[in-house]
Amino acid sequence: MSAIKPSVMCFSGLDPTGGAGIQADIETLFSIGCHCTPIITALTVQNTQNASSLVATEPTLLVQQARAVLEDIPIKCFKVGLLGSVASVEVLHTLFKDYPDIPVVLDPIAIAGGGFEFGGNDVMEAIANLLLPLTTVLTPNTDEIRLFAPTADTLDAAANEILETGCQHVLLTGTHARSEDVINKLYSTHVDITAFSWPRLKASYHGSGCTLASAIAAYLAHQSSLQDAVQQAQRFTWEALSQGSRIGFGQHLPNRSFWSKQNL
Repeated sequence: MSAIKPSVMCFSGLDPTGGAGIQADIETLFSIGCHCTPIITALTVQNTQNASSLVATEPTLLVQQARAVLEDIPIKCFKVGLLGSVASVEVLHTLFKDYPDIPVVLDPIAIAGGGFEFGGNDVMEAIANLLLPLTTVLTPNTDEIRLFAPTADTLDAAANEILETGCQHVLLTGTHARSEDVINKLYSTHVDITAFSWPRLKASYHGSGCTLASAIAAYLAHQSSLQDAVQQAQRFTWEALSQGSRIGFGQHLPNRSFWSKQNL
């Protein structure tokens, strides 16, 4: 077996709590045996309770970071998290068009757990127009999916509208729904919906979406099938959440090193 870990390029914001954003990506990818090449899309002011401000990375610097790495290291998957400006979306659109064979996992972060809006409607509209057609797997929650299909009557209809843009798969997470268990649904063009059921945890978590999207990217980088990558990523995320802890005054943080038995 090769000692070289597959590399995943992550476009994410810097979260100073360490619970979400680029650190969540790095921890998740490390835990699943991948190497993360981190591209910082924004600096944020936030804690486990809410965010309060964001400064997007200047777009020229953003794309220079990515191209410098892509010219040097083979990248097996792109993972996209927080995007703080329309210009950021535009440069990623150009970049992904240049690398059409690299799968894209997109976590459409719109609102912080405490309610702060990161990018606003303009950014979400740009993502819908420029990135969804290039996306392999989109991982919205029930609130985020409605932003992409506001006129859809049902969540199923919203997912199908997104697939019509060219997005290949939608994994709709059910953490924001009111069902007894968390029901996640995988939608793919001309394929029956696959539902996954997970026991609902009592706490709320900071960085759960980042963990899930990064885990999908990690398993895809390991050449897992789409179905297997989605299944294994959900299991990894559920374990990380179930063994998480509340270290601040707000949401719990996932324990993405739950697999380690060492107690310091």
